[in-house]
Amino acid sequence: MEKNKDAVKLVAKNKKAYHDYFIEQTYEAGVQLFGTEVKSVRAGSVNMKDSYCAFSEGEIFAKGVHISPFEKGNIFNRDPLRDKKLLMHKKEIMRIFGLVGKQGYAVIPLSVYFKGSHVKMEIGLCRGKKLYDKRESEAKRDAERTIDRAMRERNKD
Repeated sequence: MEKNKDAVKLVAKNKKAYHDYFIEQTYEAGVQLFGTEVKSVRAGSVNMKDSYCAFSEGEIFAKGVHISPFEKGNIFNRDPLRDKKLLMHKKEIMRIFGLVGKQGYAVIPLSVYFKGSHVKMEIGLCRGKKLYDKRESEAKRDAERTIDRAMRERNKD
């Protein structure tokens, strides 16, 4: 039996980002990690709650992504909150950097997943929501929920 090399296994999702931002565009980036960090990601111990991306010298880094230390990693464990370098093409990084600088977007990590054996991170070009936008999207979600519930009740009979 041959394993699928493009199989995607979701490890963590940044739900707070979907609540606080409008996601305009998404990009896929590789993540530069050490061995014990990869094992910890495989175990699912990733927290992305207050994470964001920053640019430095033509490179992009994910800040605030917490990867818990691997239990059996002892001296090889790294700082859980260290900046993780994202691996993208220089052209893509420059395009995103230009949009962030001109139009006031933020770059936020949305999810961490395995694609084959590689750890990937989905980052989003995001625009912040105001309080009334959050209320509006919450009301829309509630309305969809009640409609779905009513349809299920109707289809049962």
